[in-house]
Formats: sequence, C-alpha cells, structure tokens
Amino acid sequence: MIKDALAKLADRTNLSVQEAETVMLEIMDGAATSAQMAAYLMALRQKGETVEEVVGSVRAMRERATRIRVGSSIVVDTCGTGGDGADTFNISTTAAFVVAGAGITVAKHGNRSVSSRSGSADVLSMLGVKIDLEPSRVADCIDEVGIGFLFAPLYHGAMKQCAGVRQEMGIRTILNVLGPLANPAGATHQVLGVYDAKWTDILGRVLLELGSQHCFVIHGLDGLDEITLSDRTRVAEGKGGVVSSYFIAPEEFEVRRAAKKEFVGGSPEENARMTKEILQGRKGPRRDIVCLNAAPAMVVGLKAKTLKDGFRLAQQTIDSGAASEKLDRLIAFTKKA
Repeated sequence: MIKDALAKLADRTNLSVQEAETVMLEIMDGAATSAQMAAYLMALRQKGETVEEVVGSVRAMRERATRIRVGSSIVVDTCGTGGDGADTFNISTTAAFVVAGAGITVAKHGNRSVSSRSGSADVLSMLGVKIDLEPSRVADCIDEVGIGFLFAPLYHGAMKQCAGVRQEMGIRTILNVLGPLANPAGATHQVLGVYDAKWTDILGRVLLELGSQHCFVIHGLDGLDEITLSDRTRVAEGKGGVVSSYFIAPEEFEVRRAAKKEFVGGSPEENARMTKEILQGRKGPRRDIVCLNAAPAMVVGLKAKTLKDGFRLAQQTIDSGAASEKLDRLIAFTKKA
C-alpha cells in the first residue's frame, strides 16, 4: 500500500482516511523500509497534510496503542506538539495540576524533550513523580488522585519503527502532531498547543472527527505552542461538530503582556523549581501564562463557562493550595505504586 500511496502523493493527490490508516499501520508493523517511510513523510509535508490523512494516521496509532480505562466521564488532556523551538518552561504540565486542582480529571499524555531541554516526562521525574508506572496503575492513579501521567513510549510501542527515520530526517512531519491526538485514556476533552498556526483549524476538525466533544487548539502568534502573553493567540475551538476560529489577547484577561524571554526554561531541575514556585503561589508572568493555559481546560472540563472565568478559577485554585496538593498526591501515589 505504501508504494501506491507514494505514487499518489508524487502527483500531489490526497489520500483517503482509509489509505492513510493502512499506510500508517504498515509503518508501525515494520512492513515499510526506512526509505519508504522518509519518502512518505516528506511527500505528505510537501503536499500539505489534510484532515483525512491525519484522521487516518491517528486511527492507526490508536489501534496499535495500549489503552487504559478510567472512571470519569470527562477526561481532559493538556498537551502540546512541542517543536516550537522556544525552550520554555513546562507551561502545559504545570497547568495540568491547576486544572486537576479544580476537580477536573486529567490524563496528562507526554514524553521527554522535543524542542526544549525539559519535556513533561523530564520535569515530572525531577519533581519526584514515577513516570513509568504500569498502565493499570496509571488508571488507578487517575481515578484516585484525579490526575495521572501517561508516558508515551509505554503506550505507543509501535512508534519505535519510526524513531530512526525521524531522527535522521530532523524535520517536523505529520508524526509531530499524531502523539497528542492519541491519548491512551481516550480523553474526549482536550487543549492542544501546536507549533504552527496552519495546524489550528486542521487539528480542531481532526479532533471532532475522532470523537472529541469539546477541544481548543491553540498557537501563540509569537511562535509558542501555548496561549502566549507576548502577542495574540490563534484559537480553534471545536464543539458540536463545528470549529470556530478566533484570536485572544492578554488584555482580555486583564494581565500585562510579557516578553517571550520571561518564559524561557532550563534544565529539568530549573523547570521543576519554576513549577513548584508557581503552584505554591508565586506571582508574576509565569503564573499568569500558566493560568491562561489552564483556562480552556476549565471550560472543556465544565468548571467554567468562559475563558475569563476559567482564568479566574485557575488563579483561585493556585491560591487555595489545591493545585500544589495535586502534585503532592501524584508524587505520593506513584512512589507507593
């Protein structure tokens, strides 16, 4: 099938959902050569990936994934594609504890570093979270604590077939966006940060096609795969089968703009310190950007009606100590598990 797909892509012909799914299954099952994989990924990128091609690829990835089942009917993931090259501290990971502190069930899906020196797995390890729990124990953790970490390599073992090619190519491809779309807990409420504005509407539509009930796909116009404080943020909100696109600005939340350099992170140790300081109540632009990025998760998690309400709830959750308590409980659970 991959040879047929390459012939189509060479003519700039789009693939159907089924074709894209079949090719990705071949890749993950080891039936494609390295040359075929690289050619396929490059051809898709040069043509421009369609909603159907991404949907098919994600379906294949979900089909081969190790899945977990959790008790809550609403499960939220706050995840970014990474790859924005900004080397920020772990904003969405910190925001996940704020969201969980508000009483929303969070299945945080992540990996080691992509574009920074510290990915979500790196900073959580440094904070004392055991990231490589058995999937069944992670499900227990999510049910008991209200938040759990799903370390991507433990759930997507078939993706190892692509690892060498990805490293050798050294460029962004469709593979960069697939992981955040394949949450092993089946999160149907999602906040997804993307490294390129071209992906906001596409992935909003993809998530709805894949069964998402309410999602936000975000891209800061300064290049961040987060809601940013230095510029406006492009938002694609998917709900009820419709994707609405709009921009938001820091002024709408009555916070001051801040330069990107304010959010630069460092080593896992440095980023862990920043996360702790924010969750323990330290004020400033880092806290503001975490609360901004928690806001849409408060909305999809049905704890806030608007982004402004979500932002205020995030502030209250930190100030009450509930966000910091979630981190402490996650550490304690994973240590005894």
